[in-house]
Amino acid sequence: MLKCTQYFLFTRERPDRAAIKEEWIVSAITDPLSREKQSDGRIRCWTWVEEVQRYLRVILLEDEQTVHNAFFDRGFGK
Repeated sequence: MLKCTQYFLFTRERPDRAAIKEEWIVSAITDPLSREKQSDGRIRCWTWVEEVQRYLRVILLEDEQTVHNAFFDRGFGK
């Protein structure tokens, strides 16, 4: 079970986010293609999801464990 914020649980109800599998989120966290720290201390992690042919961006809180957001990132790699 992932640690996550209330915001993440709320946005997960959206149709475009409900299809994001937990295993994809875990992959972005544990084996990211890219990882960077934002100015607010949060961490961005990306992974390629072969199943849907899209990049997934996961935003973690400063503790590097709590998922705050996860969405398909159309701009990554461009």
